[in-house]
Amino acid sequence: MQPGRPFHFRHFSLMHHRSTMKVGTDAVLLGAWITPWEAVEILDVGTGSGILALMLAQRSAARIEAIDIDQHSVEEATFNFACSQWNNRLKATKADFTDFSLHSEKKYCLIVSNPPFFTSFYKTRHQRRNLARHTDTLSFHELITGTLRLLKPSGRLCLVLPHNEGLNFIKLAEKHGLYEQNRMDIISVEGRQPNRMNLELSLQKSTQKCPEEFVIRHADGRFTKQYIDLHQDYYLGL
Repeated sequence: MQPGRPFHFRHFSLMHHRSTMKVGTDAVLLGAWITPWEAVEILDVGTGSGILALMLAQRSAARIEAIDIDQHSVEEATFNFACSQWNNRLKATKADFTDFSLHSEKKYCLIVSNPPFFTSFYKTRHQRRNLARHTDTLSFHELITGTLRLLKPSGRLCLVLPHNEGLNFIKLAEKHGLYEQNRMDIISVEGRQPNRMNLELSLQKSTQKCPEEFVIRHADGRFTKQYIDLHQDYYLGL
């Protein structure tokens, strides 16, 4: 029996009480922003409750493999996948990404992640949450090199990061031959500076594009039209 109540979306519901990371703005905004195109095989790195995998299953016909190093998260994602209408295309596995990338014979059209990005300075006393949130469990270098092993030549990596860390990630990725294709600079409240970044990279060099600027809320707290339009196929009540 799963504890707590499910989080309801328009086309699926999921439990997220046992996972290291709960359903939150970062993951949902990334999932809604990613375009699966004609992806056949998708890999979700650090799946938690499986939110990204479920969002992408809703908008694609892809087979989606989700991995996480936390056993409770894998069990919860497995439960959520089994309860969804796309259960025959979703699979959750307990795995370390670096080990997975070294031993997998499969190549992916799309790799997605809401990766750990905090340094040890921000660690809490909760070990499982530290595993999910801190770069010493999956460094940017490990994420990039693992992606290079697993990505098809025409494949893409999509992830969400704090804005400053995202700029650093772009520079490091370029040194390894992984290049920025699209970027969304996310502003929590209009008038402020971006604090998050959705990022799409691939093995193909591209002409540098101006990043899209995305504002979540007006100064009075109302959601912007941008936010409503992007999420209307997912959130109830929009």
